[in-house]
Amino acid sequence: MVYRVPTERPESDGTFAWEGTTVVVVEATAADRRGVGYACTDASAARLIREWLAPRVVGREAFDVPAIWEDLVASVRNVGRAGIASSAISAIDVALWDLKARLLGLPLVRLLGARREQVACYASGGFTSETPAELHAGAEAWLRRGFRAVKMKVGREPEGDLARVRLVRRALGSGPALYVDANGAYDRKQALLLADGFAELGVTWLEEPVSSDDLAGLRFVRERTRLAVAAGEYGTDARYHRGLLEAQAVDVLQVDATRCLGLSGFLAAAALADVFSIPLSSHTAPAIHLHAACAAPRFLTLEYFHDHARLERFLFDGAVEPVEGSLRPDLELPGLGLELKRREAERYSIRG
Repeated sequence: MVYRVPTERPESDGTFAWEGTTVVVVEATAADRRGVGYACTDASAARLIREWLAPRVVGREAFDVPAIWEDLVASVRNVGRAGIASSAISAIDVALWDLKARLLGLPLVRLLGARREQVACYASGGFTSETPAELHAGAEAWLRRGFRAVKMKVGREPEGDLARVRLVRRALGSGPALYVDANGAYDRKQALLLADGFAELGVTWLEEPVSSDDLAGLRFVRERTRLAVAAGEYGTDARYHRGLLEAQAVDVLQVDATRCLGLSGFLAAAALADVFSIPLSSHTAPAIHLHAACAAPRFLTLEYFHDHARLERFLFDGAVEPVEGSLRPDLELPGLGLELKRREAERYSIRG
């Protein structure tokens, strides 16, 4: 199933602009249970799932998630694993983990093994397309909801970034932490120059100051700024994340289960971060990451991304809301706790 959820208004970050989010939803069934997973990707992932990947899953033992995962990864060698194939496998893997927990009658965090009862999360929005008035109002809204950390986008017009960050800092006051995300928009020297200004405004987190493919550049910035450098959201497997860690390119490793081969890939990256003694953060899709975040070692914070939190409310029942800057899994519900709102979701349905 494929859905396209429009944004409230056109949005942009430092390097990209969009007016909607495409969501590919997978359901895995066994006996009378149904697991659900999703990935924000292109609609073409649905065809790959339907015609290539699903036949390799149907009829398998539902508990054998690792074996199915390995077979799916191997099957896309010649298709081209990174990108569409990785996101397609991610959606399937999430659905299989959800199904396994439901078959056992457990919330997923109990199946994985909880390290914590809840996780800190940060509000994420502040798009470069927003006017000063919209930025200010958005920051105040996050503050009223009790978030203890807020992230905003920078990089589209670097000459105005310090003014935009100053505006949000004033709206938030001295309480919440402030993060900035350049989405790879800066060059190395530009990133360093602006990092000094951001630090003076109380910013503590600098995400993708340069392209996440530029590992040497990330390390260059990381070694020369007092801000925590974060990256990793575009990684499509644990090997990519290992490369970031071996290059000493990040202070915080970001991982996206809807891109990196599912919750199986997320947990593999979490184990790597633990070995390298680097804190872990999840990227977008809060309902997908919550249970695994409560189980992962060295987990720092979960991104409560405006667009994805909104689409989760539109498409699913069971997505929990933050309370005072934290998310807590609903232990009364099995699996991820999500149920597709079939009738309501139909208005967003597109061909895939």
